[in-house]
Amino acid sequence: MHRYRTQTCADLRASDVGQTVRLAGWVHRVRDHGGILFVDLRDHYGVTQCLADPDSPAFKDVEKLRSEWCIRIDGTVKARDAGLVNPKIPTGEVEVFIREVEVLGPAGELPLQVFGDQEYPEETRLRYRFLDLRREQMQRKMTLRSDVVRSLRQRMWDQNFREYQTPIITASSPEGARDFLVPSRLHPGKFYALPQAPQQFKQLLMVSGFDRYFQIAPCFRDEDPRADRSPTDFYQLDLEMSFVTQEDVFATVQPVIKGVFEEFGGGRKVDADWPLISYRDAALWYGTDKPDLRNPIKMQVVSEHFAGGGFGIFAKLLEQEGTQVRAIPAPKGGSRKFADRMNAWAQKEGLPGMGYIFWREAEGGAGMEAAGPVAKALGPERTEAIRTQLGLGLGDAAFFLGGKPETFEKIAGRARTVIGEELGLTDKDRFAFCWIVDFPMYEKTDDGKIDFSHNPFSMPQGGLEALEGDPLEVVAYQYDLACNGYELISGGIRNHRPDIMFKAFEIAGYPNSEVEKRFGGMVNAFRYGAPPHGGCAAGIDRMVMLLADEQNIREVILFPMNQRAEDLLMGAPSEPTPAQLRELGLRVVTEAK
Repeated sequence: MHRYRTQTCADLRASDVGQTVRLAGWVHRVRDHGGILFVDLRDHYGVTQCLADPDSPAFKDVEKLRSEWCIRIDGTVKARDAGLVNPKIPTGEVEVFIREVEVLGPAGELPLQVFGDQEYPEETRLRYRFLDLRREQMQRKMTLRSDVVRSLRQRMWDQNFREYQTPIITASSPEGARDFLVPSRLHPGKFYALPQAPQQFKQLLMVSGFDRYFQIAPCFRDEDPRADRSPTDFYQLDLEMSFVTQEDVFATVQPVIKGVFEEFGGGRKVDADWPLISYRDAALWYGTDKPDLRNPIKMQVVSEHFAGGGFGIFAKLLEQEGTQVRAIPAPKGGSRKFADRMNAWAQKEGLPGMGYIFWREAEGGAGMEAAGPVAKALGPERTEAIRTQLGLGLGDAAFFLGGKPETFEKIAGRARTVIGEELGLTDKDRFAFCWIVDFPMYEKTDDGKIDFSHNPFSMPQGGLEALEGDPLEVVAYQYDLACNGYELISGGIRNHRPDIMFKAFEIAGYPNSEVEKRFGGMVNAFRYGAPPHGGCAAGIDRMVMLLADEQNIREVILFPMNQRAEDLLMGAPSEPTPAQLRELGLRVVTEAK
């Protein structure tokens, strides 16, 4: 007999009755039923009910067992009485009569219980993550994550991609976040960086002739934490292809991602149609570049109906250059009560409120009338024009925000989300994807300078010629995939021409010498016959978060950092020893308080 087990705790069935077996696992719980002790024994695979009565030679040992002790049990498989069969577990027809118990690892007093669904503070869960991970829901989520990675790998191989590993210790690169720097012992005063992404290396692989690359790649970014973003490291499905257009990348990626969501989505609908939406249209219609298309609301510009009209706030605002008024349609939101609720929400967001119109039955039931302060100020003709443009009717409403778009787009997008949720318009049982395309190549920073707005290695649409005009009008072959309000993929067709690359970086304030210094390896490679190439990266953590129906990415990461980027289990970050600092030629300078 094996030293620890002959079966797992999920294996035994009615056909095993009468067999002598050995099981190993953790004591899930102990129950005393009138002198008969029941032990639910759990391992990674499942649970088996074991029991001992006073006639069992192991009864006194079983009496000593406590939750989460790691034990081995020898015993005989028995059939449960018909009335005691548990159809909720695979082993529910049988139980094991305990003849011998060996304690493999006793457990002290538990800071959190593994049995049950009790909620614990995140700090406790992260500090004792090894216990938290024993819980059924956590085992299920981490198994899902592993299965998703396996499926992604297989689907990439099926599309003739090969997996290659790129370096973890490398040079700093501007990927839009802060680097984690690694001091060099052999080169005092110089630093490596952990890669924010394998960007340059995967492009070099294309120059090297490998054609189709992918990797389940660890990435490291020193970022402020959010519910959907880790503050230190994450994993992505990274891929690159040679001799491709943007459409080729979309055609390759869609069956991979769609297949994974169909396989692990728990029966939720996965949209087959993935529309292409320009960045500017996404901002206009949804107030975000990662729209949730499960919500059918699409915002529209209604400035013409307010310009010179009786609603003075918006009429005066529209006299300023670059301003707009946008409407958020609210089908079935046509009541004063709902309008007041949305105004209260807007005030919590820091706005004085939102203008609104709602359409109700006219007094005496003679048709429909528009109600609210905006309708009264605008008059029936302009109000009717707004209703017609938005396609609204009786029982519907519209909310309005105005100003320069960059000042109100984000809050308008959040209002659209809230309205969709409040009115039950958002289809929760669905995964809705869309490609966001035509990202602006550059943006103006707060101090008025021009900088890259996204990935600096993307090809500008129109090539070198496009860079001769207004930088803020240049769009790149840059794209994101959004799903249910989250960015899942980011990618682009790469700038593989040194002349275009130098010009692109020059516009962003990087002289040729700086480009050569920071990206010399890649620029030099491009001088030796670089193929057109492109690709993308899909966030695995975020993908699993959606599939697991979680709101917080830490729920699908084995050992995550907390909100302050601290590892409470391992005690990171920690202070280096004086010897370590001396060896690296470093000293820590504390900030004056």
